[in-house]
Amino acid sequence: MPFFQQRRSRGGPALVFMMVVGFAVQAVPSLAADDSDRVFTQKPEVAPSQLRGQAKEPAKLNPEPGKLAQGPAPTWIWGAKLDTRYFLRKEFSGDAKAAWLKATCDNRMALFLNGKRLAQSQEWEAPVELDVRDLLRPGLNELVAQVDNEGGSAGFALKLVMTMPDGSTRYVVSDASWTAADRRSAKTGAAVQTFGTMGVAPWNDVFSKPTGLASTTRDVFELLPGFQVERIFTVPRETLGSWVSITVDNKGRLIASDQGDKGLCRITPAPLGSDQPTKVERLDVKITGAHGLLYAFDSLYLSVNGGPGSGLYRARDTDGDDQFDEVVKLADLPGAGEHGPHGLRLSHDGKSILVVCGNHTKLPAIVHEGGVPHDWSEDHLLPRQWDANGHARGILAPGGYIAKTDPDGKSFEIISSGYRNAYDFDLNNEGELFAYDSDMEWDIGMPWYRPTRVVHATDGSEFGWRSGTGKWPTSYLDSLPPMLNIGPGSPVGVTFGYGTKFPAKYQKALYILDWTFGTIRALHLEPDGASYQAKSEEFVSRTPLPLTDATIGSDGAFYFTIGGRGTHSELFRVTYVGNEPTDRADATDPRFAELRALRRSLEQYHHRAADPAKAVAFALPYLGHADRFIRFAARIALEHQDVALWEKQVLAEPSPEALMTGLVGLARTGNKSLQPDMIKALNRLDFTALDEAKQLDLLRTWSLVFLRMGAPDPELASRLAKQFDRDFPAKSERLNRALADMLVYLKSPTIAAKLIALMKQERGAETTESADLLSRNPGYGGTIARMQANRPDAQKIHYAFALRNLREGWTLDERKFYFQWLETARKWSGGASYLGFINNIDKDAFENASEAERLAVEAAGARKPFQIKDLPKPKGPGQHWDLQAVLSLSPERLSGRNFAQGQKMFSAARCVVCHRFGGEGGATGPDLTQAAGRFSLKDLTEAIVEPSKVVSDQYRATVIATSSGKVHTGRVVNESDKAITLVVDPEDPTKVVEIPKTDVDEQAPSKVSLMPDKLLDPLNQNEVLDLLAYLLSRGEANDPMFRK
Repeated sequence: MPFFQQRRSRGGPALVFMMVVGFAVQAVPSLAADDSDRVFTQKPEVAPSQLRGQAKEPAKLNPEPGKLAQGPAPTWIWGAKLDTRYFLRKEFSGDAKAAWLKATCDNRMALFLNGKRLAQSQEWEAPVELDVRDLLRPGLNELVAQVDNEGGSAGFALKLVMTMPDGSTRYVVSDASWTAADRRSAKTGAAVQTFGTMGVAPWNDVFSKPTGLASTTRDVFELLPGFQVERIFTVPRETLGSWVSITVDNKGRLIASDQGDKGLCRITPAPLGSDQPTKVERLDVKITGAHGLLYAFDSLYLSVNGGPGSGLYRARDTDGDDQFDEVVKLADLPGAGEHGPHGLRLSHDGKSILVVCGNHTKLPAIVHEGGVPHDWSEDHLLPRQWDANGHARGILAPGGYIAKTDPDGKSFEIISSGYRNAYDFDLNNEGELFAYDSDMEWDIGMPWYRPTRVVHATDGSEFGWRSGTGKWPTSYLDSLPPMLNIGPGSPVGVTFGYGTKFPAKYQKALYILDWTFGTIRALHLEPDGASYQAKSEEFVSRTPLPLTDATIGSDGAFYFTIGGRGTHSELFRVTYVGNEPTDRADATDPRFAELRALRRSLEQYHHRAADPAKAVAFALPYLGHADRFIRFAARIALEHQDVALWEKQVLAEPSPEALMTGLVGLARTGNKSLQPDMIKALNRLDFTALDEAKQLDLLRTWSLVFLRMGAPDPELASRLAKQFDRDFPAKSERLNRALADMLVYLKSPTIAAKLIALMKQERGAETTESADLLSRNPGYGGTIARMQANRPDAQKIHYAFALRNLREGWTLDERKFYFQWLETARKWSGGASYLGFINNIDKDAFENASEAERLAVEAAGARKPFQIKDLPKPKGPGQHWDLQAVLSLSPERLSGRNFAQGQKMFSAARCVVCHRFGGEGGATGPDLTQAAGRFSLKDLTEAIVEPSKVVSDQYRATVIATSSGKVHTGRVVNESDKAITLVVDPEDPTKVVEIPKTDVDEQAPSKVSLMPDKLLDPLNQNEVLDLLAYLLSRGEANDPMFRK
């Protein structure tokens, strides 16, 4: 181990861990370029690091950082154009005995003092603080900030406090005296523009604002004992871009791709332990934007987003000059951006290429049956809401997927599905596949939030991602659970440690990279039945560290890149310099080998078998196996075969688990004529007698029988509701969620009262994310930290989400509490879509209440009534519109109308104040959305211009004369033994009068409608016609009346 011996002669591994206080004074990497900026060289340097978990000794601060709060306030500055990179420069006298600096930038900065790199930052919310006394020199000093913006506001702020030899304090702050240049080498610069001093919006006072997060030393790696990190190459962004994928070619060199338009690079890393430089060549190949790279079959395969078009490409060297002169698009993978096609791997047998695709990627043009059966669906028992901010709206199953294709990309097979946006995956020594899937951070705080997760992606697997609120619970037996939930973050590269010169434990580990929190985790896998379990250990972290990809070099080092989204990019490598043996480890683990072998035997039938009867005979006995992964594989094998070969055996299954697993398969692939027999079979199972896992399976099985085969008739629904009601509420939250959904679906008459009672209870204990982890990304982490301080009650939100669908079975008090509870929920903190989801739940629930309940709820102040601040004005000129005048307009003129204008007139004529239409509007009058189904044109016109001619008893006002001589007119919204409550203003349901019955002298229905007349009079002819067409359209903009 010559490198290890050389490192020891320099002071041993202690050097790796003793560079904490001086972390800010890294030298600027020596980067050389030649051959017209096509070849670059750079010598490796050991990066500052400390032992993970090592107590951080406070630096000896002189002057104290507290003095930063004194003296002049820094000014936010930038160059002339907000979208341009600048080098901001300031010269000052530095004859000081102590100095402390604080700086921040929206969005990115690299800070230099007298040519030495101090730090870099990508989070303006987390200013950099540094002791810079050792870099000051007598006489003239120079501060340079390389600043970049990612759109929107831009600003840089800095404050330097120095203690002078005589004890006085001197300050240097960012202000109008700084200059800005577009090149670092520029001798002079232009004047900067200023945006106000610290405290001005939009940044406010980030220098003094507490983050609420644990402090984290910036730009210092935290490592495990014996490991070190070297900076191999600093990527010049203007020339080589920002690297997001990396692989090893057939000669042991690395190949990296820019996310944007800067193409590919080939890297020959400096030999371990040498003083030689790393060589980086910019390849002359017409391809870029690869999120996945793989060298196989004497070719470079690329999974490309954007650039030349989303798809799978192959680059080859056809003339032997060591350059890729041929680039061919093998297959379209329709998808783009960061949710398109991503990582690539060679299959375990070396015959196929595997690719993982995000949920915005459509299926390839040619997909053969095999792996995942093509019978996927959304399968939601209750209606789904799309994301409140519109993300992934309309995207349906199968969601993200992993596909297998031949070396020429001619045909594909989907081997795993139900992902949100897994960026990468890898295979272990047995060919088992593991993927790292992303979360939807906007969902944080909601019951459907799923953290980032690592899954064991067996053949045919389904992991239940569905858009919006539709993510499947992990208990669904038609899906598989994650191997390990990680938490919030942004999954990127994945690789096993095979081939590293690490201790055995770390050679066998699965490494997963998190872009957001700058953390590489080592997952230590252990066989667990036919699958695996894992324990996570933080391997490498730093703030900031926007990780993108990793690979194992031919030299046994662990290489990883940072960058992405146009950010500063670098290449690092991890080596082991400790004392433990690094001999090649045997990754074989014989534990549970027979179960994994059995599962893989079943997976051999995940296609239409040459002998279907043989496949069915092999799979059927394992439908009730104790291992969930084996049951799943057996069902998928059956779903690929003719249903007629196995339906009778499933229906006769005596084992509850086998019966439910088999019935799920029949629901997904069988004919609807099987439903009566399936219901009879399910009726044999006693829900109460089952354990919780089987109860969840039974609820899901019933759900799929209804969703795929047809809804239950009223008699069955009533019987099942009574059966499940006996066991609700249950002891566990996940079973209560499943029962709540089922009982709402079955229209249980008791479920409203039971769920409201649960919503009134105190919340249970909840887990929180590590403050240390969150501090690594103060922007994203700060959002989560604030949420944890005001955490939503996800369990109760689930109950509210289910109840929004229930139309009947409520008391008025229950309705009132429900909407009051939603108002409380609005005060909690969640992800970006949290408040939108709460508002949409409220909207659905209000829509599903009766019109009388809507008015009563608003009158009681339990829900804010519909309000529109500024009603639009009609163009006019108006006229007096009586029934004859409106009907005299030719009916033919109700064609070619303007939907948007009709919608506007619904507000201009004040209809919207009292009436709902298409889910919007007041609640004091009837909902007019379905008016076309109840009224002819004549009847509708008469109701508008002569509102008192015919008044429905449901909406008729009541006149009450009191013994004190007062007369009140309004709609009765509540009547008890003691009092009558009237809404007296149809335009404001909160204006109510409560009259004691002892004070009622006379009560009679009003002969006059609460609806005023002459509402059409301000409108001209076209406006009246557009309004009538709108009212008759049921809110459908594509109604024939609006065709031009």
